Amino acid sequence: MEPTIFDKPLKIDRRPLWLIVLDRTIHYQVFAGLLLLCAILFNLTPPEGLSLQGYHAMILFAATVFLWVSGLLPLAVTSLVAMAMIPLLGIMDAKKTYAMFGNEAVFFILGAFILAAAMTGSGLSARLARSMLATFGRTPRRLALTVYLLCAFLSFVMSEHAVAAMMFPIVAEIGQSLQLTGERGRYGKLLFMSIAWGCVIGGIATFLGGARAPLAVGMLRETTGLGFSFYEWTMAAIPIVIPLLVIGFLVLLFFFPHDIESVEDGLKFLNRKRLEAGRMSYGEMIVAIVMVLTILAWVFLGKALGLATIAIIATAVLFACRVVSWQAIEEYVNWGVILMYGGAISIASALEKTGAAQWLAGKGLASLSDSPFMVITIISLISLLLTECISNAAVIAILLPIGISIAGTMGMDPRVMTLAITLPAGLAYCLPMGTPANAIVYSSGFLKGREMITAGLIIMAISWLLFLGSARFIWPLLGLDW
Repeated sequence: MEPTIFDKPLKIDRRPLWLIVLDRTIHYQVFAGLLLLCAILFNLTPPEGLSLQGYHAMILFAATVFLWVSGLLPLAVTSLVAMAMIPLLGIMDAKKTYAMFGNEAVFFILGAFILAAAMTGSGLSARLARSMLATFGRTPRRLALTVYLLCAFLSFVMSEHAVAAMMFPIVAEIGQSLQLTGERGRYGKLLFMSIAWGCVIGGIATFLGGARAPLAVGMLRETTGLGFSFYEWTMAAIPIVIPLLVIGFLVLLFFFPHDIESVEDGLKFLNRKRLEAGRMSYGEMIVAIVMVLTILAWVFLGKALGLATIAIIATAVLFACRVVSWQAIEEYVNWGVILMYGGAISIASALEKTGAAQWLAGKGLASLSDSPFMVITIISLISLLLTECISNAAVIAILLPIGISIAGTMGMDPRVMTLAITLPAGLAYCLPMGTPANAIVYSSGFLKGREMITAGLIIMAISWLLFLGSARFIWPLLGLDW
């Protein structure tokens, strides 16, 4: 006889009615409290040296940050509401506000999403992954190293989130073929952590590892007129990425030493999958050619033609060759991210144009005007810590407007400040909520939160020291003087 709802023990909430109502309506209470606080602040006199529009922009910025951090609304919805409030509060007119969705960074992000979707949807990225693993992963250590480096190098040309999502089922299938459970689970931890750290470290190397770099460059160009080429950004990041790739894998081996002697069963599985896939299809060849030509164009023609222009032309070629369809692309493109970034750029522009960012800068780290490197040290550490708790895009949207104003006040190159905030914002190792790559590998069931945090704190400290060393000794050689 099947159990019914009457067979289960009845749970009675014995708390007072007012406490139950309070608990069930906490979401609405927080919203009401936020609206009330903003209404009170809007009716106060602006601080000395701050215009009324700047004061209103600062209040809107603070409310937006609270919503981003608390997660009461999705990031994209919060950004859209903030955009709507900018003209409504008289901070900027509607035409200038909504024109931020036409920013080059937004269209570059869209193009990068479509190109990554083409690689994943055509099967090219999975074919490349299986081929590399079967070729170079002859021993347990070499297999883990191949997973690690493959995730890093794929994150040079694809969103790190997409790379983690693509590699996860491949590594999970290898784990099943090697029976990585129980006493043999330690090697499974190494493989899955190799995915996460490879994606995180490789994701900061170029504009393509995530949308945070295009967002930051878009905000920089909107407020200062300066920017980065694809080559310049990569040259600034590589001195951090290359040593991190070496040190990171050594740290992984220390915390997760492998406990198996052979990966022969896993290699047999990979080779069987390669045979089932057959020869490279027409679509895969077209996608490969377009990706190579697009990256070369970004490197050598990015400044002349514009990164977004090259990305859009590349996506048009893919559609013209009929290797992708719009229906398939819609499944891969994160429209919420694009909306969020358009809103973030609008808020940053409002802070800059009303003088609010300059006022905040004058009250903040600008007191350390005699030590620009100390400012870089502090703001990079704040960015590194914040990105473990909230979206790295939100970290950039929060810190960059203030950071750029501080750079202007102190006579620093604002491009240095952009790097000082954006690069650490991509280095989230400790918590699953820090980046989707961490969340994906945590879902494998092999890892405990304590294990990720312990190893993550070590590589986080090393990453920060490498960042500071690059900023102090290497960036000035690249023309990035602070």
